[in-house]
Parts: sequence; C-alpha cells; structure tokens
Amino acid sequence: MPDKPLAKQTHEDVVGNPKTDEMAMNREDGYGTFLTTNQGLRVNDDQNQLKAGERGPSLLEDFIYREKMTHFDHERIPERVVHARGVAAHGYFQAYDDNANLSRAAFLQPGAVTPVFTRFSTVAGSRGSSDLARDVRGFAVKFYTEEGVYDLVGNNMPVFFIQDAIKFPDFVHAVKPEPHNEIPQAASAHDTFYDFISINPETTHMLLWVMSDRSLPRSLRMMEGFGVHTFRLVNAEGKARFVKFHWKPLLGTHSIAWEEAQQISGKDPDFHRRDLWNNIEGGNYPEWELGVQVVEEEDERKFDFDILDATKLIPEEQVPVIKLGKMVLNRNVDNYFAETEQVAFCLSHIVPGVDFSNDPLLQGRLFSYLDTQLKRLGGPNFHEIPINRSLAPIHNNQRDGHMRQTINKGNVAYGVNKLNHGYPQQAKASEGGFTSTYERVEGHKIRLRSKSFVDHYSQARLFWNSQTDVEKMHIVKALRFELSHVQHDEIRERTVLQLSQVAHDLASRVAEGLGMAVPSANGVQLNLAVPADGNVAHYQSGPVKNADASSAALSIAADSPINKGKGSIKTRQIAILATDGADVAAIGELMKTLMEQGAQTAIVATHLGTLKGKDGQEILINWTFQNTASVLFDAVYVAGGASSVQKLTQDADAVRFVNEAFRHCKPIAASAEGVELLKAAAYPGATDILSADGVVTSTDNKVASLAKDFSKAIAHHRFWSRELKAMPA
Repeated sequence: MPDKPLAKQTHEDVVGNPKTDEMAMNREDGYGTFLTTNQGLRVNDDQNQLKAGERGPSLLEDFIYREKMTHFDHERIPERVVHARGVAAHGYFQAYDDNANLSRAAFLQPGAVTPVFTRFSTVAGSRGSSDLARDVRGFAVKFYTEEGVYDLVGNNMPVFFIQDAIKFPDFVHAVKPEPHNEIPQAASAHDTFYDFISINPETTHMLLWVMSDRSLPRSLRMMEGFGVHTFRLVNAEGKARFVKFHWKPLLGTHSIAWEEAQQISGKDPDFHRRDLWNNIEGGNYPEWELGVQVVEEEDERKFDFDILDATKLIPEEQVPVIKLGKMVLNRNVDNYFAETEQVAFCLSHIVPGVDFSNDPLLQGRLFSYLDTQLKRLGGPNFHEIPINRSLAPIHNNQRDGHMRQTINKGNVAYGVNKLNHGYPQQAKASEGGFTSTYERVEGHKIRLRSKSFVDHYSQARLFWNSQTDVEKMHIVKALRFELSHVQHDEIRERTVLQLSQVAHDLASRVAEGLGMAVPSANGVQLNLAVPADGNVAHYQSGPVKNADASSAALSIAADSPINKGKGSIKTRQIAILATDGADVAAIGELMKTLMEQGAQTAIVATHLGTLKGKDGQEILINWTFQNTASVLFDAVYVAGGASSVQKLTQDADAVRFVNEAFRHCKPIAASAEGVELLKAAAYPGATDILSADGVVTSTDNKVASLAKDFSKAIAHHRFWSRELKAMPA
C-alpha cells in the first residue's frame, strides 16, 4: 500500500519512515537543504538577533537565537566549550584616586581594596592542548566586592571576530577541530576556519590581530587585557557614560616568535602556566593597571565607526585611557579543579555603577554565559561553590535545585509577603539597589544589522598601518603558514581577496608565499553570510576610510608607547652556558648584577651536579643541554674559560642552543673565550653574529661593563631587526 500523503501523516507515521527521513535530511552533510530549527521550522536569518530597532537591545522573544545558543552552550561537559585550558590566581585590586565622577561602584572608590580571582586561558584548544598555540587569550577577573560579585570578562585583544552573538556557535564550530576527524587541535590553520573567515568580512580586523605577535605572548604577565565590549559606568547622580575596559601590564607587552612557540609546545606545553605559578611562588607578583576609555553619551555617534560594534576599537589617540586602579596577583590556587576549573564567570554578574550597552555581541553573551554554567556546573546553585561565592550576604527567595548547600529557614520563600514583614525587600538606589540605565528604546522588531556596523576593513587597515616592518612581516608569515594548511584553493583565494580589501601589499605578500596571484574583486560577492531576502546594503562593506591612519598604541615593538618606561629585566630568564673549566668568579659577578635587578639566572652545562671552575671554585648546575632549551629563556650568556668553551664548541647541543637564541632575536652576551662559541653558532649567510643587534661581547672576564650593556639589551626584550637581515625567526 502506498504511503499516505505527508500532510495527512501523524507524528508516529513520520518518525522512522525512510522516505520522510530522506526528505527531511536530503543528505547527511546537509548539502542542498534549508536551515531549520530543531522543530523543522525554516529559518530566514540566523546571523542577526531580533532587536528593537537596528541598534536597539536584543529581545528575549528571539526563540531562534535561544535555541541555537542553548544547544551550543550545552554541547560539551564538563570541559568548557571554549577557554577550556586555563590557569588562575588570587590577588587584589586597589582603586586609585577619586573615580566617583565616573562610577558609584564601591570597588572603584578611593583606596578601596577588593579581592579578585583572575583566570587566563587559550580559546580554541582542549584542556590538554599547549599554552603556546596561536590563539586569543582569555582574561577574566572576578571581583569579590562588598556589593556582590562583579565579573569583567575579556580577552588579550580589544576586538572580536563577529558582531552578533547569534553567530558565535558558527565561529567556534569553524575554528574547532573539524568534526569528521577531530583535527587539528588548538589551531586555526585549516579549511573550516578560513572558509568562515573568507565569507564573513567582519572577521578581517580580528584575523590580523590573531596573526600578529599579540597571539604569541611571552608570558601571561606580559599581556594586555580588554573588556572587548562597550559597557557603561554610572555615577551616584545617575550620569552614565560609555566605557571600554583595558588592563595594562606593568612589565610591558611582549611576544615570542612563531618557530619558538612551536618548539616550546614540544619542550614545555605548560610554559605559560608554569611561568605564572613560579613567579607568584617566588614573590614576583604580576601587576596590571585597570583603565577605561570614556565616551560621553552625547558623543556616542561622533566616530566614523559604531562603538557598539565589537569588531571595532577606539584608538587611544582619540580617547585616552584613564587609569582607575591596580591589580596584583599574589597567591596561587590550592586546588586546580576546585578553583580554576569550577570558577564561573558570567557577563551578567555586575554591581551598581556598571551597566551594559546595546552591543549585540554583549547582549547575546549575557544569556550564553549563564546558560553555559547551568549545564557545566550541574544546575542553578553554581554560585554556592566556594570559588564563586559572593562576599556580600545573599538574601532572596530562590530555593532548592541540584546541589543546594544553603539551608534556608522559615516558611516564606516568595515576595511580596506579609508573614515575614516583607523581607527580603527590594533596595532603593540610595540603599545600594541596582538600577538599569534609563534609556528610551523604540523600533520595529527586526533581524537586521545596523548600517553603522558595515565598515569591515578600515580598522583592519588601521591595525596594519600601525605595525612596524617586523610586525608586518610576522603577520605575513603567519598568514602564509595558516593558509598553506588550507586544502581548498577557493578558500585561499577568498581569504586573500579579503586581505586585498585591507591593503594590497598585505595581500600580495601573502599571495606570493602561496604561489598565487591576488584575485580580482570584480563580480565577487564579498559577504555570502546574508539572509536570502536580506538588504545587501546592510552587509556589503564600503571602501577603507582614512587609509593612511595609524595608531602607535597598536604596536608592541620595544620602543612603542605601550612599552615606554617599562624596560625592566625583572623576572627575565637568563641562561648561563658553562661547564667544567669556566670562569666561576665572572659567572658569580654577572649573576649577582642581573639578580639584583630582578632577573632569574640558571647555569646550563653538559652535565648535572657541580661545575668545577678553572680556579677550583664550584657552582651548582641547574640544567643540561638535554633537559632544557634556549626557547625557555629570554637571553643567553656564554662564560669565559678556555677549557669550558672548548668543550661547548664541540657539543652540538650547546652550539644549537646559541644558534636558536640568535635565530629568535634574543639578547646574547659572551666574555673572553666565550666569544668562540658565538662564532661557532653563527647562522650561515646572516649578518656577522658578533656585530648583530643585541649581541654584547668583551675580550676579557671583567664583566662589570658587559653586565651593564647586557642588562640594557635584555630590557629591550627582542632584536627583531635581525629578521630583516635574513635571520629566520
């Protein structure tokens, strides 16, 4: 008997019917089908949230967004979907002078000291991945304020890949290991990521940040942090201002080389976590200043970009950063799982004096963060886990739920009530009650992006223009590496086409390394991620504005404004290469000079135990060439002593140690006979190692003068100029 018409079939008839299954699925990979909800409803637009007007707040009515995001938030347990690999520490935040004109928040008032818990993380990799992946770093701070918990959740980059939170699951699915083979781990160099990038021009600005030196921090202690979104600060009079949050490290902002990062991943995949732990244990407490860029509400639209667009930053030349206070991390966790793994950050955790903007990425993430914790930590009582507990007393009518720990007394668990005399009662603003910023909002219910979000290339061009020649070279090399791992030629072509909209020299240099020409933009739709009946004018980016503009604050070169006045050698790791027969007296003098300035030194030799000097003196050896590597140090010194140097020049590992340090543009010093090891390690075809930038030598063992010059070189961090002289890094 033939099947009944589909329209007349019951639910039971349809489920399990091979023909209707085929009609519903078409193909297992979804090719040729329409996008639907989990109930089969065809979706017209899942790239924009439903909002009250183009720039208005997102609406809770948006069931398409909620279904998509809820499923995404609950996809993996117990590991975080993103930011799975993290490290955290306790500390405190101390406010500077009077910030009351900006915010009524208690933790920002003069001299206020607030306990904090800060977690750093990579984004794409699993818990078992390497610290040194090319990736964004999470930078999340939990303030245990007297008014409740405030979570400032951000990254080490001020912008993001997408403009609307409804696209977040798509972005993460694209950058994660490809689902058919779970490859590659913690890496963006593959087809699905660049397929997404190449058809979503809004990602272009952030792509350049991730391909830059910012994605390879020297340490978490030398990394900036940003709130990414535009928030509001509100003072006691109710005056609200838009703000962008910044964390500025007091040690400066520094990076490493990509080749070096790859080697560190093999030598010590816990490099960043170990560095943070060891320095806190050693009393070298990391410090950051919290600052804000402030925009008056009446100036919201004065820029040539939209401050509600998370793919844009506000150049510091236009709006300087005002310092509000300093954070110090001074205590490691007692238990990784109980604290670092179970800490729950939520953007919706705010306090009076802080409020949200209508940034559509922020609006959607307010739901997503909370929803994720409900699944990952077992239910609605995750706030009772010790690391998440508020220091402020908790009084409300919430009861029961999975893993409830509070034992509430009494027979009243509702409001408003008379049996308990109305308690707990609502607090007036004057009594510390939170009130949302008063804002007039009106508009049609619409799934449409504001036209003010459309410019996708101007700030990418600004970032490119702001980089030094070496930093530009690193971006080009990173893109060549990434795109060389993409197997589909059309994805490479689309990506290079996007780059050509930013700067032709960028695109042509990347294309040259891939053996391809820069494709023509004629007749090419640069953004395919639009609804079937969407207005392309709302999505198609126009030409670059202010093509010659630059911002010095976007470079992290040693002499850039971001590192000005931060030329310290504090906590830098210095390898001292020596073995039996070395000049121990000179080694001791150099170590004393460097350690007095806060540097950390270690003897690296051909064997463990004790090094016997040429004059009978002895010194303890820390490492050998077999159990450490130059990539784990910031600088190298080769000690004098004819017998020692002769042995080192005949040791291939010792020669390679110096060679790699030179390749990676690190400061190098040698005294007396130690110079011979530098000569043996010289890279063929490169500038003479002895005359290269950042190489300090002396002809005798009197190290006082050498130590001074070496310290200055270490404070410079890296001498990337070597790369411009045919030195591969």
